[in-house]
Amino acid sequence: MSEQKSISRGRTFLTGRVISNYGQSSIDCIVRRMSDVGAIIEVENVLGIPEHLHLLIPGEGPPQPCKRAWQSDKQVGLVFETAEAAKEDAARNSAEEAKGGEHIVRGQLLALRAALDVIDVGVLLLDADMKSQFINRAFRRMWDLPDAAADRNPAFVALMYHGRDTKAYEIDAKTIDAYVAERVRLVRAGDAKPIDLRRTNGEVIRMQCANLPNGGRMISYTYVTDIVRHADQLEVLRGALDNVSEGVVMLDSTLNAQFLNKKMRTFWGVTEEHAARRPSYESLIRNSPHANDRGMTADQLDAFYASRVAAVRDGSEPLRDLRTTDGRNIRAHCAVLKNGGRMLTYCDVTDLVRNAQQMEELATIDSMTGLYNRRHFWTLATAEWSRFQRYYRPLSVLMIDVDHFKAVNDRYGHAVGDEALVAVADACREGKRSPDIVGRLGGEEFVMLLPETDLDQARIVAERVRRRVAASALRANEVHFNVTASVGFAAASVGMPGFEALLHAADSALYQAKAAGRNRIVAWSPPPAAKLAAE
Repeated sequence: MSEQKSISRGRTFLTGRVISNYGQSSIDCIVRRMSDVGAIIEVENVLGIPEHLHLLIPGEGPPQPCKRAWQSDKQVGLVFETAEAAKEDAARNSAEEAKGGEHIVRGQLLALRAALDVIDVGVLLLDADMKSQFINRAFRRMWDLPDAAADRNPAFVALMYHGRDTKAYEIDAKTIDAYVAERVRLVRAGDAKPIDLRRTNGEVIRMQCANLPNGGRMISYTYVTDIVRHADQLEVLRGALDNVSEGVVMLDSTLNAQFLNKKMRTFWGVTEEHAARRPSYESLIRNSPHANDRGMTADQLDAFYASRVAAVRDGSEPLRDLRTTDGRNIRAHCAVLKNGGRMLTYCDVTDLVRNAQQMEELATIDSMTGLYNRRHFWTLATAEWSRFQRYYRPLSVLMIDVDHFKAVNDRYGHAVGDEALVAVADACREGKRSPDIVGRLGGEEFVMLLPETDLDQARIVAERVRRRVAASALRANEVHFNVTASVGFAAASVGMPGFEALLHAADSALYQAKAAGRNRIVAWSPPPAAKLAAE
C-alpha cells in the first residue's frame, strides 16, 4: 500500500500510450501521476494491458519499459524497469514463446499428417535425394504397400519396382525397366505434367508431381478411372463421327464450335488446330472457301449470314436445304440440346436431288426425243386452255406428222427411223418460240402449243417448222436422204368445248395436208353452217 502511495505522488499528464507486443499493439491512456519509479495510468479496459509493456509520453523521451504492479477497474499501477531487467524478461518471454511455437508447429504438422491419411488421394513426399519422407494411407492401399515397407522411408525407385513386383502396371515385361527409368527421370526433373497410369486391374490413376521449396517433391495419385473411361468413349465417338458421311457440328450455348468432324472441317476449310480453338459459328460460315462467291454485295452478305446465325440461335429452322456455290445440294438440320447448345448436321443430298430430277424427267420427258411426253404435255395444255377461257387470249396448236415414216422404218431399219424422229424433234425445238410448248404424242406424231398466238402467227411457225424438217439431212448405209412432215394447225375459238376440240381441229387440218400431197401446212377452218330447208 505504501508502494502505491509513493507511486501516486508526482506529475500528472493528460495523454500517453501503452505499447506492447514489440510495438505491434498500442492503447491510448491518461497518465494520472508519474514519479521516478513508476506511474498510474487510466484506460477504458484494463484487460488489454499485458504484464510487461512500454509507456510512451509525448515530449518525455523514448518509451519507458514498465511492469504491471496492480490494477483496478479503470487504472493500472506501473513500475519502471531497468534496461537489463527488461532485456532479461524479453529473453525469457521469447524463449517461452519459441517453446510454445515449437509445440504449435509440431501440433499442426501432426494434424496435417492425420488429414493426409484420411483423404482418398495418394500422397508421397520425397526429399531432395528422392527418398520418401511421408507416405499416406491412400498411397499404401493403391499400391498394396505394407506399413513395414512404407515406414522404412524407401526411395522412389524402390516404390516403382514394388509396383513392378506386384504386377500393378499394364506394361509389357520387356519394357518395364525403361518405363520405371523414365518415370524416375520425370520426377527428378520436377515435370508437373499429369500422367495417367493404367493398372492391370483396369483402374486408371493420375499422377502429378509438384516441386517443394526444400528441393523435394510431392506426388499425388488420384483415381480417374471413370474420367478416363468417359474420355476413351468420347474419343471413340469422335473417331466414329469423323468417319460418317454427314457433317456434324456441336455448338455451345454461345454458338461457339465445341466439335467439328472431319467432313465439316473439310467443308469449311478448317484445320484441326483452328477447330480446337472453338471458333464461332458465324466466323466458320463467313470464312468458308466459297463464302464470297454468292454474287451478293457486302451488305447482302452481312444480312445473309446474320439470318443464318439467328436461325441457329432460335432453333426455328430444324431443317433447311442449302445450295452451295459449287452446285451441291446440302440438307442442314439443327437440333436444340438440353445444355442450350446446338447440334448441326449437314448431309450432301446432291445425288438424291439429281435422282429426283431424273425421275421427274422420266415422268415428263420423252426419253428418245427429249420433248415433253404426252401426259405432261396434256397437263401444260390444260393449264393454257384454262387461261384462254379466263382471259380470251389467243391460243393455237400445231399437229405435226412425219411423212411416209413406215417406209423409212421398212427401208432403213428402226434405228434410222429413230434418228428421223430425233431430227424432227430438233426441228420443232429449233423452230419454236420461247413460250411455245412442244411434245411427242406417240409414234411419229408431234404437237406444238402456241400461247398468245392467232391463226396467222401460227401459220408462220408451222411453215418454219416444216422447212426445218425438210432441211434435215439423214444418212443410212452411205445413202443420204431427207424426211418431210405435214402440219395442221388451228386457233382456239370461244365455241370450242375444251382443249380436246382444239386438238381435234388441228388433227383434221393435218389429214387435209396429207391428203393434199404431204410436206405442206394446212389451217383448220370451221365447217360452213348448214343451210336451212326453206332456203
